[in-house]
Amino acid sequence: MVDLLARARAHLHVMAHAPRPAGSAADTAARHHAADTLRALGFTTREVAFAYSAFPGRFGTPTIGTVATLLLVWAALLGAAGHAGCALGVLSTGVLVLGPAGLWLARRGVLHMPIMRATGTNLVATRGADAPRVWLMAHTDTKSQPVPSVVRAAGVGAVILAVVALTLLGALGVLRTPGPTAPWWLAAGALALLGGVPLALCTVGSRSDGALDNASGMAAVLLAAEMVPPRTPVGVVITTAEELGLAGARAWVATAASEIAVLNCDGVDDIGVLTTMYTGSRAGPVLTALAQAARDEHLRYRAMRLLPGILVDSVAVADAGLATATVSRGTLATLRRVHTAADTLEALRGNGIPEAATLLAGGVRIMSLH
Repeated sequence: MVDLLARARAHLHVMAHAPRPAGSAADTAARHHAADTLRALGFTTREVAFAYSAFPGRFGTPTIGTVATLLLVWAALLGAAGHAGCALGVLSTGVLVLGPAGLWLARRGVLHMPIMRATGTNLVATRGADAPRVWLMAHTDTKSQPVPSVVRAAGVGAVILAVVALTLLGALGVLRTPGPTAPWWLAAGALALLGGVPLALCTVGSRSDGALDNASGMAAVLLAAEMVPPRTPVGVVITTAEELGLAGARAWVATAASEIAVLNCDGVDDIGVLTTMYTGSRAGPVLTALAQAARDEHLRYRAMRLLPGILVDSVAVADAGLATATVSRGTLATLRRVHTAADTLEALRGNGIPEAATLLAGGVRIMSLH
C-alpha cells in the first residue's frame, strides 16, 4: 500500500494544482497525463471529440430551481388564502411542465440543445484484442459553486418534501371542511423557499482545484488499471464536462455497447468508508462484484443509493440502461468541500485512493470472470 500511496500522490500533484474547467488547458493536461499513464501500461488510447450544450450544466439547476420555488410559494400562498383547489392546480401544472422539461434538459438537452454549443474530448483506452465488458470511468474537469454539494443536496430534498407537503395539504383542503389552516400552508411554502434558494444559486464558476472532485477518482482509476492483470480485458474512459450536465459520459454511452458494465470513481477522501453509490435498476451485478471484492480484500465497505441532488457520470450510464455504480469515499464534511475553493491538495493526502483502486481492480477481476 505504501508504493500505491506514493503513486496516488504523484497523480494528484500532476493533476490537482489548478482548476480544470471543461475544455481548458489544465483539463487537457490532466487527460494527457492519463493517456501517458495508460499507454505505459500497455493500453491503446484514442481521443474522441463530442459536441454538447453548456446551458443545462451551467443554468439548468438555477433555472429549474427558481421556477419550481416560485410555483411552490405561489401554491402555498393560494392555499393559505383558502384556495386549496387553485393551489393543487398550480402544483399539477408545475409537475406536468417542469418534470418533462427537466428530464429532457438533463438527458437530451445536454447533447442536442442548440444554444451555448461547445466541444469536449473524452479519452478512451483499451488493452488486448477482446472487446472489454467492464470499463473504469472518471472525469477530469472541475467547477465551483456558491453553495457546496451538501447544501445543494439538502435543497433538493427540501423542495421534494415541500411538493409532498403542499400536495397533501391541497388534497385535505379539497376533501375536508375546514381544511388545513394558513400556518400549515405557509410552513410548507417556507420549506420550499429554504430548499429553492440554494438551487437558484448553483451557478458555475472555476475557483476549485478539484483535488477531491475528481483528481482523486482519476488517480484511483489509473492505479486500478495498473493493478488489473494484463490479460484481463478492461476499458478505461476518462470523460470531460461531467460538471456540465454529464456531457462527456452521455456522449460516450450513446455509442457504447449495450452489454457492458461501468465502474465509475468520483470523490475519494482520506476519511469515511468506501461507498458504492448507485441509481437505476441494473446496478445488481456491479454491487455484487464490488461487495465480493471488498470481502476478498478485507475493506470496510457499504452500498447506498445516490443522494438526491448529487450527479456523477454513472447517472448518465444508468440512464442508458447499463449496469453501473460509483465508488467514492467520504463523509458529510467531504460534501461541504466539494465544488468550493477548499477542495485543494492541502486538504487531501490521498490516503483513501489505494483502497478505492484495490476495490475497483477487484471488481473488474470478478466481473470479467462471469
